[in-house]
Amino acid sequence: MTNAEELEGSIAIIGMSGRFPGAANIEAFWDNLRAGVESITPLSEQQLLNAGESLDNIRDPEYVPAAAILDGIDQFDAGLFSMSPIDAAVFDPQHRAFLECAFETFEHAGYVGARVDGAVGVYAACGDSTYMFNNVLSNQQIKQSVGEWLIRHTGNDTNFLATRVSYEFDLHGPAMSVQTACSSTLVAVHLACQSILSGESDMA
Repeated sequence: MTNAEELEGSIAIIGMSGRFPGAANIEAFWDNLRAGVESITPLSEQQLLNAGESLDNIRDPEYVPAAAILDGIDQFDAGLFSMSPIDAAVFDPQHRAFLECAFETFEHAGYVGARVDGAVGVYAACGDSTYMFNNVLSNQQIKQSVGEWLIRHTGNDTNFLATRVSYEFDLHGPAMSVQTACSSTLVAVHLACQSILSGESDMA
């Protein structure tokens, strides 16, 4: 078998980015894995109460007072995407992180500042916007400034996760937000691979 035959049907990963508990990027995450770093954070009773947890739940013997916390979840470079402060304020942190990671992925692949030609697919997944329900909709000033429609849709709706990236980076290819419960991200990876192998996308 020749090298060309061995590579037929192969897919190259040319850029990566990510956010992880205790690691702001993939390099730090890999270092943590190699060093056996514990990235689950124990939480005090006061921290849990401040987060809105009930005292009855906290003192339940079966309750585990720990969480996998992402640092900097309240930070976002809105100016990088020409986004106004008020739009950034209602933007779901999941969407913020995904948009920044998309930028970093292109940067990691060497495409920053250059137009990405060809069909570039975006396949994405995230959870429901607890940020919208627990924070934004309870703020009357923001609701009046932005309007509930924009809050619920472009800033927080899971259906806009993939298409927002395609819009921001002027990508021309399929854009699909995937919802299959716990398997969503792996299904997104599967669909991205299928799109490349079928010739629908040059990159995904």
